[in-house]
Amino acid sequence: MALTELFTGEIASDLWKMLVTITRKALRCKSSAEQLITYIREILPMIEEIKYSGVELPAPRQSQLDRLSEILRSGVELSHQALSSSRWNVYRNFQLAKKMEKLEKHVTNFLQVPMQAHILADVHHARFEMAERFDRVEASNRRMERFLGEMKIGVNGGGWVEEAVRSMQEDETWVEGCNGNNSFGVGLDFGKNKVLEMIFMRNDVSVVGICGIGGSGKTTLARELCRDDHVRCYFKERILFLTVSQSPNVEQLRARIWGHIMGSQGFHGNYVVPQCMPQFECKGEAQVLVVLDDVWSLSVLEQLVWKIPGCKFLVVSRFKFPTIFNTTYQVELLGEEDALTLFCHHAFGQKSIPLGANVNLVKQVVAECGKLPLALKVIGASLRDQNEMFWLSVKTKLSQGQSIGESYEINLIDRMAISTNYLPEKIKECFLDLCSFPEDRKIPLEVLINMWVEIHDIHETEAYAIVVELSNKNLLTLVKEARAGGMYSSCFEISVTQHDILRDLALILSKRGSIHEHRRLVMPKREENGLLPREWSRCKDQPFEAQIVSINTGEMTEMDWFELDFPKAEVLIINFASSDYFLPPFMNRMPNLRALIIINYSTSYARLHNVSVFRNLTNLRSLWLEKVSIPQLSGTVLKNLGKLFIVLCKINNSLDGKGFPNLSELTLDHCDDLTHIPSSICGMKSLQNLSLTNCHNLTQLPDEFGKLRSLEILRLYACPNLETLPTSMCDMKRLKYIDISQCVNLTCFPNEIGRLVSLEKIDMRECPMIRYLPKSAVSLQSLQLVICDEEVYGMWRDVEMAKPNLHIQVSEQYFDLDWLQE
Repeated sequence: MALTELFTGEIASDLWKMLVTITRKALRCKSSAEQLITYIREILPMIEEIKYSGVELPAPRQSQLDRLSEILRSGVELSHQALSSSRWNVYRNFQLAKKMEKLEKHVTNFLQVPMQAHILADVHHARFEMAERFDRVEASNRRMERFLGEMKIGVNGGGWVEEAVRSMQEDETWVEGCNGNNSFGVGLDFGKNKVLEMIFMRNDVSVVGICGIGGSGKTTLARELCRDDHVRCYFKERILFLTVSQSPNVEQLRARIWGHIMGSQGFHGNYVVPQCMPQFECKGEAQVLVVLDDVWSLSVLEQLVWKIPGCKFLVVSRFKFPTIFNTTYQVELLGEEDALTLFCHHAFGQKSIPLGANVNLVKQVVAECGKLPLALKVIGASLRDQNEMFWLSVKTKLSQGQSIGESYEINLIDRMAISTNYLPEKIKECFLDLCSFPEDRKIPLEVLINMWVEIHDIHETEAYAIVVELSNKNLLTLVKEARAGGMYSSCFEISVTQHDILRDLALILSKRGSIHEHRRLVMPKREENGLLPREWSRCKDQPFEAQIVSINTGEMTEMDWFELDFPKAEVLIINFASSDYFLPPFMNRMPNLRALIIINYSTSYARLHNVSVFRNLTNLRSLWLEKVSIPQLSGTVLKNLGKLFIVLCKINNSLDGKGFPNLSELTLDHCDDLTHIPSSICGMKSLQNLSLTNCHNLTQLPDEFGKLRSLEILRLYACPNLETLPTSMCDMKRLKYIDISQCVNLTCFPNEIGRLVSLEKIDMRECPMIRYLPKSAVSLQSLQLVICDEEVYGMWRDVEMAKPNLHIQVSEQYFDLDWLQE
C-alpha cells in the first residue's frame, strides 16, 4: 500500500486514531509552555509587589500569597521542562502536558474559592489577564478533546503517529532503494544477490538456507527477496511466507504449504495432508516459492519440505540443517560504513554523524554494538536526543560486557538490556509485559492497550503514548494490515510485533527471583507434551504472586490441570491449539481477574468446557475470544464487563445482551454463523462502539436498534447480505461514524438520516446498490467526511456544495492478499 493511502485512506480501527490524540497533545505542550511562561512573568511581579509593598499583611493573607507565588514559580519550572524536552520523547511530553493542565486547574481553583476574595481584590488588575489567558488554555483543551473524538473515527490525520509510522516505513524501505552508493544496504544487496544466484542458477537446488545469529537481519533479507521484482515475476506472485517458530502447528503449516503448491488456498480447516506426499508434476511452467522463517527444529522442517518439481523452499534459521539444505547462505555482519549509517539513522535521524557530535564516542558505541542491525537500531534509538554524559554512561556499560562472539545471544541480550535500563519504570514494565504473548504472533493493539489499562491503572491515552514511545525506541513494531479492498480486513488493523531477541530479553528480566515472586508467569513456548511445565507442578503448594499468567498448551482435559493458586492475577492469557479445551479450574481462584484472552490457533473451532468458571469472574472488564465455539452462558451475568471481542468464532445463537449490562464496546468479527442480532443487544444503554464486520450471513438488524442512544461508532463493513438499515437508528443522537463499506446489497440510507446531528463521517466504499440520498442528508450539520467510490460521488455533490465543511473523498480500490500469508 502506498504511504499516502496509509494516511489518507480510512483507518478502520479507532485504536489507531487515539494514538494521534496523545501526540497532538504532546506537540502543543511547547506552545502552551511558552504562553504560560509569558503569563507568569507578568503576574508574578504583581504578587511580589503586594507582598513587599511595605504594608503589613495579616499572617493568613501573607501565607496565601506565598502559596500562590510557589504555584506560579512551579509553573515556570514546568514550562522550562516542556521547552527543553526532546520532541521525540512522546511519553515525557504527554506527561508534561498533563501536569500543565493540572497546574491550570490548580491555579483556577485557588482563585475561585470564595474565601480568597480579599486577595482577589488586591490583584484585580491581574485577574482579568489571568482569566483571559486561562480561557485560551481551556479553549485549547476543548479543541484537543474534539480532536480526540475526530481521530477515533478517522476524520483527520497527522501528528506523531504519522511520524512513527513513517519511521517504520523508512526502516522497511531503507534497504529497498539502495544501490550500494551512499546509503545503508551494501551488505544486504550482496546477500540478496547471493541467494538469488542459489535459487535461479541451479536447477538441482530445491531448498536454500539463510542462516545467521539472532538480530543479524535474516528475516529482513528473506522479506526483501520476496519483494524483489525479478522474484515476483519468476514465480508469478506465487510466493508464500510462513513463520514457523518454536511452537508450530505442523499440520496447519503443512495444509497451508500444500494448498499453496496445488494452487488452492481454500482447503477446509480440518484437511490433513498425507504424510507420504504423492509425486506431482507442476502443470506447464508453474513455479512456486515457499519461505519458512524462524525454523528451530530439524524434525519439524522434515515435515514441511518436499521435493516437488517447480517448487523451491527458502528456509530461514539460526541453525544449519545440512541434511535438508542443498545450499546455504550465511548472513554476514554489517561492514563498518553500513553499521555507522544504520546507527546514525536511528540515533540522529540522518545517514552520518552530525556536526558538533563527538565522532570518536559515536564510533565507539557503534563498535560495541557488534555490527548487528538489531543492536544498532535499539541502542541508537535509546541514545536519540541524549546529552554526551548519557552517551558516555551507555558506552561504559557496553564496554564492560563481553564482545559479541561465541555466546553472542547472551551478550546481545545484555546489550539490549542496557537500552531498557534508562526507560521510565512504567514504560519498562509495559515493555516486559510483551513477553506474555506467544513468539512470532501479532498482538492486536486493542488487546495490549486493554491489558495495560487494567494492570497499570492508567488511562487509554497514556497507554497509547507508551506504545508510541516503545515504537520510537525500536522495542516493538507497529504493523498496519493492508486492506484487501475492504472485504477481508478486520477492524483490528493495527498489531504489535516484537523481535525474538527482544522477547527473550523481556522473559529474562521477568524471571528474576523465585517463580512464586514473578510478576509475569509465562510459558515461553508450548511444551513437547502440550501440558503445563513441570516446574509449575512442583511449586503448586504455595500461592503465586503473578499479576499476569500466560499459558501455551495443546488440548487440555480436566485431568491435565493441577491445582494452582493465583490470588493476585489480573490478566490471564490462554493460547492453545485444539478442537476441545477444558478451561483451567484455577480460574475459580482468580478473584481479581480483569482481562481474559482466549485464542485458539488450531485449524478448527474449539469447543470450550468448564464454562461455569465465568460465573466467578465478577471483576472481569475485558474479554477476547478467538476461534472458539461460543458457549452458552445462560444465567451468567458479567456486570463489570466493558469490552467484549468475538473474533473468528461460532456464535451458536448464544449472544445475549442481558449478560453484559455495562458493555461499552462490542465487536463481532468474521463470525460466519451470525444471521441476526438479538433484540436484547438493544438494551445495552452503555454501548458506545459496535462493530459487526465480515459477518457474511448477517441479514438484518433489529427494529429496536435505535434504542442504542449512547452509540458513537457503528461498523458494518463486509456484511454482503445486509440489505437495509433500520429506520430507528436515526434516533442515535450521539452517533459520529458509520462504516457500511462492502455492504454490496445495501440499497439505501434511512429517509430520516438528517436527524443524526452528531454524524461526522460515513464510509460507503463499494456499496453499488445505493443510488440516491434521502433529502434529509443536507441536514447532517456535523458531517465532515464521506468516503465513497467514484460511481456514487455525484449523488453527494449537491450536499457538498451546500456544506462547505464537507469533504467527499473518492476511494481507490486496492487489493493485496498478503494478509493470507500471515
